[in-house]
Amino acid sequence: MQAIRVNASGGADVLTWETISEPSPQAGEVLVRQEAIGLNFIDVYHRSGRYDIDPPFTPGVEGAGVVEAVGDDVSGLSVGDRVAQAMQLGAYAELQVVSATQLVKVPDEVDTRQAAAAMLQGMTAHYLVHSTFPLGSEHVAVVHAGAGGVGRLLIQMAKTAGARVIATAGSPEKVQIAMDVGADDVIAYRDVDFLEEVQRLTNGVGVDVVYDAVGADTFDRSLGSLKARGMLVLYGASSGAVPPIDLQKALTPKSLFVTRPSLGGYIVTRDELEWRSSDIFSSISSGQLRLKIDREVPLAQAADAHRALEGRETSGKVLLIP
Repeated sequence: MQAIRVNASGGADVLTWETISEPSPQAGEVLVRQEAIGLNFIDVYHRSGRYDIDPPFTPGVEGAGVVEAVGDDVSGLSVGDRVAQAMQLGAYAELQVVSATQLVKVPDEVDTRQAAAAMLQGMTAHYLVHSTFPLGSEHVAVVHAGAGGVGRLLIQMAKTAGARVIATAGSPEKVQIAMDVGADDVIAYRDVDFLEEVQRLTNGVGVDVVYDAVGADTFDRSLGSLKARGMLVLYGASSGAVPPIDLQKALTPKSLFVTRPSLGGYIVTRDELEWRSSDIFSSISSGQLRLKIDREVPLAQAADAHRALEGRETSGKVLLIP
């Protein structure tokens, strides 16, 4: 079969299109023929070496397709079922072996492209809004990168929860996207200082929570945007890793909270995985959650997709199609 491989850490050029042996499912595993693969910033971190994975390996942690074969000791899944997964490495391939415990069935009302576009980013937005800092009508939240894949979903879920949302975006087009999905205010961060704007919009009080996937470029000002006992949720680092901080100096004056969550920590149990994925699929099928697929790129051209993502040329989800 064909797959994208990383033989050494580095830039997008290290993604190579290769022929490798077709895998076979072992006990507790399922072989999935991929129909769509989600591109995520964690793929960049894996490829570049920011997250330590020894090469060679097949990148990608999100995909949806059809069950091709089932190993021993697997129940509830059969050949021909449409399934999706998030957080198992090896998705950039025509076929992927996945642990049955990490697969969920895709309902008839959702197609596999939608599933691949929603599993990782949708469940990320879900745990951020419902678990890390459960939002309600009494809260004001900042959502950085509001036109991005997670940002668009996060804004919609935050508004469904009743919160006031202040988003940030980097261009007039992206400002409009964030507005279109429900943000109450959108700050064009290239034109104005978002910290000053947050303070202005909240009459100097600050916000309850900042959802920050940008990292180094925004971290200090995100802290400054918080009200007393507010929480900074750092769930990504698209601009680079946050340097070490003096916790007493940074957090003590306003008794702030900082957390660095990841999806893996919020789908620890099968019940959590099914709760989050079923909520996402139900919201998609009802029209409550609107996905935007920015582009579909042939899997063989994954390097081009990585360059577009890192260059902030995308808004919404990028899919790789085998």
